[in-house]
Parts: sequence; C-alpha cells; structure tokens
Amino acid sequence: MKILFIGLVWPEPTSSAAGWRILHLVKCFSKIGEVNFASAALKSIHSADLSSLGVKEKSIFLNDSSFDDYVKNLLPDIVVFDRFIVEEQYGWRIAENCPDALRILDTEDLHFVRLARQEAYKKKVEVDYYSATAKRELASILRSDLSLIISNTEMHILQEDFNIPVEKLCYIPFQEEALNEEQIEILPKFPNRKDFMFIGNFIHEPNFRTVEVLKKEIWPILRKKCPEAELHIYGAYASEKVMQLHNPKERFIIKGRAEDARSTISQYRLMIAPIPFGAGAKGKFVDAMASGTPSITNTLGAESMTESDWNGYIVQDQQEFIKKSVLLYTDEHLWKERQRAGFEIFNSTLADSSYSKDMLEKVKYYKENLQEIRKKHFIAEILLQQQLNATKYMSLWIEEKNKKAQ
Repeated sequence: MKILFIGLVWPEPTSSAAGWRILHLVKCFSKIGEVNFASAALKSIHSADLSSLGVKEKSIFLNDSSFDDYVKNLLPDIVVFDRFIVEEQYGWRIAENCPDALRILDTEDLHFVRLARQEAYKKKVEVDYYSATAKRELASILRSDLSLIISNTEMHILQEDFNIPVEKLCYIPFQEEALNEEQIEILPKFPNRKDFMFIGNFIHEPNFRTVEVLKKEIWPILRKKCPEAELHIYGAYASEKVMQLHNPKERFIIKGRAEDARSTISQYRLMIAPIPFGAGAKGKFVDAMASGTPSITNTLGAESMTESDWNGYIVQDQQEFIKKSVLLYTDEHLWKERQRAGFEIFNSTLADSSYSKDMLEKVKYYKENLQEIRKKHFIAEILLQQQLNATKYMSLWIEEKNKKAQ
C-alpha cells in the first residue's frame, strides 16, 4: 500500500507540536505501507530527516500540473493532507488523478476555532465560530473521506455545533511511549532546578500573546514574590517584537529556540502558561509532563488534555495563578506530588496507543469500503464538484500566468 502525505511545510519536530504530530502520523502510517512525503515548502536546517525513516521525499510546486504527473505515476492508495489549506490546493488534483485514493485530512487543530477565539480575545466579545474560515475548513472536512482531530473539545464542536457526522471524524490525540522508572529517575531533582519557563513556537500567535500576558501582568508581581528566580522564554522563530520583551534587569529572559525541548524544560522548576486563546491540544504540556516539570495554566491551556488531575494547577483567576505559582515553586513536597501526577497522566492517557491502532483499523476499513462510504456521504461529492469548478480553474489560470511571466 502506498501512502502520500502532502505537507504544508516539511515537519520540524523541534520547532512545534504540529511538526511532532505529523511525524508521529508518518510513523503510524509506515506500519501499513510505503510512505511518501511531498511539500511545496522549502526545507530548513530544522526539517526532520524523513529519509532516515524510510520515507520517500518529493519537492512539488503550487499551481503546477507537474504534481498531476507525479501522483499519476505514484498512484497512492491513501493521501493525507496536512491542514485544510493543503486539501484546498491539492484535493481536487488527487480526486481527478487518483479517484480511488482514500483522502484524509489532518486538521492539526481547527483553524477556525483558534481564529474565532483570537478575535474574541482582541475585541473582548463572545466567541463566534460561524466565520468565513469555518466555511472553508468545514467544507474541507466534508470533502475528505476522513478527518483526524486532535482534541475531544473540537470533536464536540464539530458534531454539536456543525452537525458533522461522527463517521467523518477520527479522534487521535498526542501519542507517546510510556515513561519508565529509569527515565524518571535520571531527571533533575527539585534542588537542582530553578527558575520559571515558557515555551512555544512564535509563528503561532497564541504563544506570543501568552508571553505578553506573562510580561505585563504575571511576572511584575511574581518576580517580587520569588526574588531569586528568573523567567526564561523559549520558542522557535522569535520575531523582533518578541526580542523587544527581553529585559535582564527584570529577570525576563528571551532564550529563543530550544533545540531539545524536553531536555531544556527538565532544567526548570515550573512552567507557567496563562494561555489567552488557542485550539487543539498543547504539546508544551506533554513535554512538561515527560520532563517532570509541573505546570500552571488555565482551562484553555489544559483543554482536552485532562478530565480531572493535572501536573500542577489549572486556575482562571490571575491572582490565584500567581499564588499557586509561588506555592508550587517553593514547596518541594507539593512539587514532587504534582510531578508524580504528571507522570501518571502521561502514562495513563498520552501513552495509550489504542488511539493509533484504532485509527489505522479505521483507515483500512474505509479504504476497503470506500465507494459505499462515499455514497453514504454523497454531499462530499457535491462539494468536491463545486471545488473542481472553482479552485481547479483558478489554479490552472495561475499556472498559465506564471508560464507567461517566465
């Protein structure tokens, strides 16, 4: 069986949870067939070496019929689109050239949910999910044979708010290998750790806004209560507006990229993340649990990642956030208790490989019964025809325009 991933970018697992997520999916699908990965993006020095995993790599182009020749020759059985933007760009080409290929959309997180929350945060209004982006992303989900969803909150929104059939969706959260006692034992202990930290890719707007909240609202008070501590900020692709927040006198330090996130996080006593908006599941907290670093966040930060316990505290009130930060930073007994809770959450939920197994079983079933499934969800064919009439001819026009410009 041949599987083709079409990436918005080449995976960078050291830069973002999205890169780490897509790499996990690549490894999963490698269990059932030959995996190919194609992208029109340029590689960076941080791009994963997919060839070392036995994956065949291919550079492709936007709005270029050379892609048609590529997939006609490859004839993939399964195609995975990395985010709805990629499905919009290449979905119609796959449908036209490889009509029997199972089309799967990996949403990463629901873009329309994140953008709606961002808009509500900026304007201080109620969240309104019914946006132009929602129309595009939901159409992409409906066109696809199956969509992979990382958050059970997003599963709920899709089914309850937008009546997306559950058969079109597959819940696949972060999946990890269980931690053993040997791995736990070698982690730095409480006396050998110091300072607070936050980490997040700065291409992602919620991470920058979180750092703003820390800088302006949390740290001015917290640093007075913990006068020996510093707050270190990590994240790939830090822009000038991020670097301008660097202030050693205030013990607010912008560190930039962490080449090994878990090793870096394990040196700190506490992760603090008052996340103002966002969507999906937050990989930083997975890293924190694996690193034995307790964390304090709000309900949005912990969304879809826990039913009850946490490896620190989940608080909404800002004063309570600061109070709990001081308490957890200074109380070794409590710190060890919360650290242990993190290990237990990690091994009982994140290391539950049944989600990956169920996903692959569902994928194989859908592939074997594709025509019957498509008849049942015929609206996908209608939307696909509309996309062919619109996106296809726009893409062909852009291709011709580019040829004339050369």
